Amino acid sequence: MNKFRSLVLVSTDPISLSNGAAEVYSKLQSEIERFGLQDEIALRKIEDVGRNDCTPIVIVYPEAIIYGPVKPDDVPFLVEEHLYKGRIVPGLQASQRALSGRIAWISARRGTLPAENRIVLQRAGIIDPESIEEYIMHEGFEALAKAVLEMTPQQVIDEIKNSGLRGRGGAGFPTGMKWGLVAKAHGQPKYIICNADESEPGTFKDRVILEGDPFNMIEAMAIAAYAIGASEGYIYIRGEYALARERLKKAILQAEEKGLLGDHIFGKDFNFHIHIHSGAGAYICGEETALIESIEGKRGEPRNRPPYPVTVGLWGKPTVVNNVETLANITPIIRNGAAWFHGIGTINSPGTKVYTILGNVNNTGLIEVPMGITLREVISIYANGMKNDATFKLAQTGGSSGSIIPASLQDTPMDFDSFQKAGVSLGSGALLICDESTCVVDLAKVLMNFFRNESCGKCNPCRIGNERAHQILTNISEGLGSPKDMDDLMTISSNLINLSNCGLGQTSGTPLQDVMKHFRAELEAHVKLQVCPTGVCSMSKVHRAAHA
Repeated sequence: MNKFRSLVLVSTDPISLSNGAAEVYSKLQSEIERFGLQDEIALRKIEDVGRNDCTPIVIVYPEAIIYGPVKPDDVPFLVEEHLYKGRIVPGLQASQRALSGRIAWISARRGTLPAENRIVLQRAGIIDPESIEEYIMHEGFEALAKAVLEMTPQQVIDEIKNSGLRGRGGAGFPTGMKWGLVAKAHGQPKYIICNADESEPGTFKDRVILEGDPFNMIEAMAIAAYAIGASEGYIYIRGEYALARERLKKAILQAEEKGLLGDHIFGKDFNFHIHIHSGAGAYICGEETALIESIEGKRGEPRNRPPYPVTVGLWGKPTVVNNVETLANITPIIRNGAAWFHGIGTINSPGTKVYTILGNVNNTGLIEVPMGITLREVISIYANGMKNDATFKLAQTGGSSGSIIPASLQDTPMDFDSFQKAGVSLGSGALLICDESTCVVDLAKVLMNFFRNESCGKCNPCRIGNERAHQILTNISEGLGSPKDMDDLMTISSNLINLSNCGLGQTSGTPLQDVMKHFRAELEAHVKLQVCPTGVCSMSKVHRAAHA
């Protein structure tokens, strides 16, 4: 996805299609192959460019040149001149009147392709992740040196605060604020924990970060330790991530050998040691207080809050718990400055976000894009459209704990504030893209089954609520539902969100809430008509047999 030098978008909205956009796209594809440019040019469809005065439109990035209306006969000359020889074709240019905010933003805020704006994944796949020398050759440990030799701990915290970096684990809490609270908290020693217990279904971004750039995690944790006054840190890593764990161990040993970890780092009175703790497969240990309990050798169950880990954390001492992706942003911020970071993404959610793309799309995989991208852009540009030209129905963000996003919200900027205003959550970074063959009742039932199995059972709303919700959804899927079930699901959802002890229970109510809010008609069809509109639920077989 990131190897192309140019990105070509073809408008495929209804007006463009009626004017021959499909033929233009097909001709572009064949001409790009004729000139041997298929490994250099990314060709994508985009449904809505905000203009219909010169369709079909062809947009070429990074130049952001708009051609239109483009006819199939224009394509060979366009490809030869612009894409092969690098010369703009004035005769085909449309007036450079602004495009829609979404498409213009691709050029103004993001650049051509994600490779140009990689922050978190800037070294992944580029360097040998087991060589500290290669890491150092690619700006490695420059940020730590700058922090320790040129900045006070408070200046480091202020830089992170000013950058606007927010936690990438899903909650979006300001990272600099968390560091500041721990730095000011009474009690010694203090700790920094990297939460690498990535157990959301469909999410593997942290694994890629750790396997591809383990030294960056070491350096970032050392910077955090310097800022808050910690001398010890822990990486709590998912037990199944064997390769990432081994590479982290090697990274720690090499950093210690070069004096970049351990005692008197850079000859200063700054000591920092990192330990690795492997999880045992419990989803609940992704919750920060359950994770802390696990490190302490206890059963992985969430603690009552307050007090929060920033004041009473690991072994009762002030503790920073940061997600892998959050920490991966620290070293580039310190190297390049807060103002640089604020120039990427949106005003209130600066920086990039790493997403895994899954589901009914043509291209699945991992992308890093600035905050504020929309689902429409992700699907059209990065996922190369829906598989078999199916219609987009919904997306689930952030794995099981994320929101179910209907098609009506696919143009909502994917940042913390915009999603919050829309009544949905961004989650941790998995994007499950679903077409119209997906049944929301079946999807919700699968999610409730996951949560009932992963609940630690400590609190009644989660232990009982998820089990009961799964039973109700199973009955509905089998044609045994009643109108009262929908009221019960709303009550259970409210109880889960408002009364559960930790984030697992609180977010487990989200799918129920989203289904009732955005897909109530489909749920009612199951209950009142005893029909699954998609033909997925078992009631469909019974219904067809009865009318055979």
